[in-house]
Parts: sequence; structure tokens; C-alpha cells
Amino acid sequence: MLHVLNHPLGAHILTHLRDRTTHPATFRTLTYQISLLLALQTTRDLATRDHLIDTPLETTVGRVLARPLAVIPILRAGLGMVQPFTDLFPDVSVGYVGLERDHVTAVARSYYQKLPPLAGKRVIVIDPMLATGGSAVQALDVLRSEGATELYLACIVSSPEGVRTVEAAHPDVPIYTAALDRELNAKRYILPGLGDFGDRLYGT
Repeated sequence: MLHVLNHPLGAHILTHLRDRTTHPATFRTLTYQISLLLALQTTRDLATRDHLIDTPLETTVGRVLARPLAVIPILRAGLGMVQPFTDLFPDVSVGYVGLERDHVTAVARSYYQKLPPLAGKRVIVIDPMLATGGSAVQALDVLRSEGATELYLACIVSSPEGVRTVEAAHPDVPIYTAALDRELNAKRYILPGLGDFGDRLYGT
């Protein structure tokens, strides 16, 4: 199921991310901000449990998070989305899946993988751009094979083609995105998009 972020601040941030004149330092700040909004959206239904505490005045029952979280960025661009999750959540593990897209074929090649235990955790795959959907499907396949059962996908910009690819391969995985763009061009880049996210994030 696709969930598109509907927030005025998200629209504001996305506009500046798309702007080709935005410098890498500002781009990184904007990435943090929009990833923070996506982190809140992808976890809004996390399970909680009762927790007894003493306030300065009396004893009361509060609510605390009931289950740990795992965040898996697809390298390298996904690294720019990690910090909001680690800043917000007290019990979060971070794993890594390295997939590099061939600029000619648009097919992703796996070059690195390091994962925490995934059983019993909500596992959120983060990748700024959902273009063809191939990298996301590969990452989700890997995580399922490693024991993940509750998978989510969070992206900043998505294409209809990429969404369809993920939904066909993993129909039970909710997709959260800040924008659903028009289409892919002949080189498999998202239009209107914002260019190569990793290059803009790191200035390379």
C-alpha cells in the first residue's frame, strides 16, 4: 500500500531538494528534515505497552514502545536518511545493504551487506529514490531471507513504475514516500525528480 506524505512542510522541503541550485550542505539538512517526517509516518502505528512510573506527584501508567526497530539504508544515498531514526528511537538497530546501480542497464549490483538480528522487529528499508524498484526489491528479498517479517519501505521521491514493481514483488510491504512523481525517463531517472541523490548529498 502506498502512503504519500501530505504535509505543508514536506512540500516546502521537497521543493528545495528538487532545486538544482541547492548546495550539498543545505541538501543534507533538507534530507534530514524530510526523513524526520517520514520516520514519524512509518512508525505512527508502532505497538506500545503499559509502563508504571512515579511522577513528582503520584504513580501513573504511561505508554512505552513495545518492540525494537531496525533501519536498513540502501547504500550509499540511504545513509542520508538514517540519523532521524537514530535520533528519535531509543531501541534501534542499523544494518546496511550496498547496491550500486549500473548507469547503462539501471540494474543494481550487490557489493556489501551487514545486518543486525531482524526477527521480532519492525524493519524499515530507507532509500531516497524509488526509481525502477529493482534495488528496493533486492533489498527486501535479502531481508526476508534473513528473517524479517514486518517490512516497510520509506523513500523521498518515487516513480509509479517503481511503486508497481515493489507492490508486485512484495504486496504486503507498505511504501511511504514524500512524493510520487510522473514517470521514468529513457535513462531510468525519475521525472521531475531531483537528479542523482547520492551525488547531490555528498557533492560528488
